[in-house]
Parts: sequence; C-alpha cells; structure tokens
Amino acid sequence: MSATDKVSFTRMDAGTREDYALIEEHEAAYKADLPRRLMERLRAMGEGLSGYQVSRLEHSLQTATRARREGADADWVVAALLHDLGDELAPQNHDTLAASIIAPYVREECTWAVRHHGIFQFKYYGDKVGLDPDAREKYRANPHYAATVHFCEAWDQTSFDPAYASDDPESFAPELEQVFLRPAWDEAYLRPGFVTQFA
Repeated sequence: MSATDKVSFTRMDAGTREDYALIEEHEAAYKADLPRRLMERLRAMGEGLSGYQVSRLEHSLQTATRARREGADADWVVAALLHDLGDELAPQNHDTLAASIIAPYVREECTWAVRHHGIFQFKYYGDKVGLDPDAREKYRANPHYAATVHFCEAWDQTSFDPAYASDDPESFAPELEQVFLRPAWDEAYLRPGFVTQFA
C-alpha cells in the first residue's frame, strides 16, 4: 500500500474531507467482505468448547438448518446460524455479542431473540445447574416473547444431535450475503413492529 492509500492525519480532528473520503472507500470494501469473514468465524467454531456431542459449529448449522427447513426467512436463518458466535470471546454474554453483530441488518424480533436466547434456554436445564428455569417469564409481555420461545424450543435446544443431517456451511452463503450486504440500520429491513407468527 502506498502512502497515497493512507490518510494524512494522526489525530481524527486533523483529517480532511479527502482523508475521510479515502476511509469511506476502504470501509465500503471491508463491509462488502463481511459475509466471508462471518463464515470464517463460524467455521472456527468447529474448534473450541468441548463436552457436547457436536461442535459449536455443528450446533449452529443444525439450528439454522432447522429454521430453514421450517421455512424461516433469511433474517431468522442468519440469526439461527450466528446465535452462538459470541461463545469464543464472550462466554458469559455470548448472546449479547451475537445480537450486536446482527442488529444493524435484521428485524428487531430476530435480534431480540438472539439477545435473550441464553436466559430463555434456562427452561431446559436451569433446574440442573441452580438457575431459574422460569427466568424468561419476566419477558412474557414482550411482543417477541413467543418468537423467542419458538427459536429456542424448535431450533436451538434440539440441535445437539450427532445423527442430525445439517446443511453444509457453504449453503448458508446466500443468506449471509442477502442479510449482511444490506445497508446497515435501514428501516426497510429492521421493521421494528413486525412479529413472525410461527405455527
């Protein structure tokens, strides 16, 4: 990279319009590469936390495959695919980290479900580890409660099965591109009032 490919400033307040136009140009290319980087991080989940019968990668693939086979749209499939992406760097609040990644691109209900799936999952194991299985009840009045229950019940908590035939990681590339190549924070995609009705 030549000197002309870098900004002139060493302090942000000293930057020129040309400097920030150059940064914008670099950021556009970097943002366009986000689906590939997310797939790379997803694949890395094949290593890491052990003890389950499947890897975190396989768990994520199973969750997204179940969503896809039920007919969920790209927002839900991506949410299911990336819901545990924060496990490696934020094991105590992985759900919040994953929700922050998808929040600029998917509708509110999907982000809310990912952000809260950790506490909703207590329903299935909380009594075995000293946590309140009914902790999610404090969110019952939230309009995304039912969708989050469905996310956990039908897709997430059932996806630790080594015999389940999940879809190949590369098959999710179109959904990742569809979602993450959208303009960030575009209300046309975020649709805060929309609530999915599951059967």
